[in-house]
Amino acid sequence: MATEATGLLLGGGAPTLTLQSGALAALHDNNVHFDVISTAGAGMLIGLLYAAPKGMSPRQALEQTKEMGVHDTIYDQFPVNFKVFHKPGTMADGYRRWLQSLPRLVPGQAEASRLFADWMALMFAAWCPSDLSEKSQGLCDHAPWIDEVVDFEKLQEFPGEFYMNAYNITDGKMELFGKQQITADHFRAALAFPFIYPPFKLNGKTYIEGSAIDTLCFEGLLKYRDDQLNKERADETQTKKLARRVPLRNVVIFDVLSSRKIIREPRTLYEAWIQSIMIPLVEIAKDDIEIFKYKHNHYWNLNLMPIKFDIPEAHWPKVLDWSYSNLSILYDIGYKAGEQFYEDNKKVLAAEAQPDAAARATGRRGAGTR
Repeated sequence: MATEATGLLLGGGAPTLTLQSGALAALHDNNVHFDVISTAGAGMLIGLLYAAPKGMSPRQALEQTKEMGVHDTIYDQFPVNFKVFHKPGTMADGYRRWLQSLPRLVPGQAEASRLFADWMALMFAAWCPSDLSEKSQGLCDHAPWIDEVVDFEKLQEFPGEFYMNAYNITDGKMELFGKQQITADHFRAALAFPFIYPPFKLNGKTYIEGSAIDTLCFEGLLKYRDDQLNKERADETQTKKLARRVPLRNVVIFDVLSSRKIIREPRTLYEAWIQSIMIPLVEIAKDDIEIFKYKHNHYWNLNLMPIKFDIPEAHWPKVLDWSYSNLSILYDIGYKAGEQFYEDNKKVLAAEAQPDAAARATGRRGAGTR
C-alpha cells in the first residue's frame, strides 16, 4: 500500500463542466487513478459520473456530459438550458413522473435526430406546470435528473475517498459529506445555489451550495481528513475500512477560467445571469489557490498540479453557452489538456498509481460494467 495519496479537486462552474469531464476522461484513458476526490458545485456531478455512473462506464458517462447542451438551432433562438434547469413545484414533480412513464426518446448522433429530440424536450418543458411565485426561494427544482445518471449505492464501492462540500445555514458552517453517507438528497443540498435552487432541507438542517462560498475547499478537506484519521485511531468512527487515510501528496486541480476573459457585454438576459454567477466563482477559486499556496501549504506540503485549459481567443464569447457545440468544443479542449497534462506529469502519476494498480483496475472494471 502506498504511503502517500493523490487527490483530485473538482470545483464549481456549471457552464464549463465539460472542460472537467474531458480532462478527466483523458486521465481515465491513461489509467490515472485517484485516492481522494473532493468536489464542489458542478464538479460534484463530474466526480459522481466518474465514481458511480448509472448504467454505463465512467468513460461513457463523462462523454455524455456533452448531451447536456441544447442543439444550436434551438439555443440560438431560445438560449436557456431546459434540459438541466427544471420548473419547481408539486405539480411539476407529478408531470415529470408521468413523462418518465412514457417511452423515452433517445437521440441518435445524426444532427436531425438530436434536433428533434431537443425540440420535443423543449415542448415538454414548456408544457410543465409550476408553482413559482414571488414567495419562491429559487427558480428551479433541485436536480430531479440526478437519480437517472448516478448510482449512489455504487458510490460506496468506489476504491478511493470521495467528498462533496455544502454550507450548513442552520449551524453556520461548511460541511463535507463522505461517500458512505452521500445520497441524491446530499447532492441536492450541496447544489442548492441561491436564486437558482432554493435552500435544501436535509436531516433537519438547511443547506446551500458549498462552492458559492468555498469553490475548491482545500483547507476544509485536509482538516476534515486529519480529523477523521484521528477519530479512526481512537475507534470513534465506523469509516475505517472505507478510506485509505494516508497523507495527500499530489493534488490535481482543474484550472479556473479567467474572469477578465468572461467579463464582456452580455448578448441576452440569460447570459447576463450566467455571468453574474460565474465571475464570482472564478475569482473565489483563483483566490483559494493563491491563498492556499502562500498561507497554508507550508504546513500541508502538497504538490499542486493544475491542468491548464487553452481556450482559443475566438471562442471566449461563447464559452458560457449551454449549446451543444460549446459543450462539445470544451470537452475536446479539456481532453486535449488532460492528455498534455499526463504527458508532462507521467512519472509522478504513474508512480502514484503503481502500488495498487491491479486492485484498482479490478475495482474499476467492476464499476464500469454494472
